[in-house]
Amino acid sequence: MNKVMSNKLLIALYISPALLLVLVLVFIPLILSGYYGLMEWDGIGDKTFIGLENYINGLQDMKFWSSAYHSFLLAIFSTLSLGIYLVISFILASKIKGSDLLRKIYLIPMLLSSVAIAQLWIKVYNPSNGILNVFLKQIGVENPPAWLADPSLVLFAIFIPILWQYAGFYILIYYAALKNIPESLIEAARIDGASAFQIATKIKLPLIKEVVSVTVVLAIVGSLKYFDLIYVMTSGGPNGASEVMASYMYKLAFSSYNFGYGSAIGFLLLIITLIVTFIVRKLTTPKERIEY
Repeated sequence: MNKVMSNKLLIALYISPALLLVLVLVFIPLILSGYYGLMEWDGIGDKTFIGLENYINGLQDMKFWSSAYHSFLLAIFSTLSLGIYLVISFILASKIKGSDLLRKIYLIPMLLSSVAIAQLWIKVYNPSNGILNVFLKQIGVENPPAWLADPSLVLFAIFIPILWQYAGFYILIYYAALKNIPESLIEAARIDGASAFQIATKIKLPLIKEVVSVTVVLAIVGSLKYFDLIYVMTSGGPNGASEVMASYMYKLAFSSYNFGYGSAIGFLLLIITLIVTFIVRKLTTPKERIEY
């Protein structure tokens, strides 16, 4: 009995630093964000308790729902892009010539900061001498668009560098899952006459279904709270055409000095993300786990 208690105490001592960090850096800020949302506060002066007014205003704020729409669009595009990453992972795992080099190339964007990637793509989208518009002029397009200044194009122009930034991350996850499948299963399928397509869809894909489920959640949650690259490239412009929930919250709190309302928007973002995560997990979690 004493040995069991001492082991539990030892385990508690080992995990207490990590728990303390999570408490200080995650849970306490979340609680404070919800609390500040009940206040009228500029972030510096005195706080005035106004109850749920900020939260009610947030739910009635069309700018908030417009930014939420943009965030959900990004989540949809991110989820659809997982199919492309999965196909690339299948190709890399098939031991084609140069797959090791390609795998390293796909990881390069992960080594760059979001600010560096944003600056790179701002130059790519430059309407005068950006590489994209120069190419379009070379193939006969007389008036290429100003990608980051056109409200109808800016959102999709920003989605491309975001998806490019995280491609290597998801490809690496899928590649590792595919390489973890026992080769004996693949050889047995080949002996039975299964084609490469049948092996991929009937054997490999079902065996990594749980990994795909996790990546769907990661892609959606990451999209809903995405901020840095969008803020650097457009600051949510032009005229809110690329505003997302996180950038709207940031502007309210740190540009408009409406810290109470910004905190309420941040807390609403947390609630929306939790609800979406719960729904996605329910829809994507395999009912039966496949063992191999």
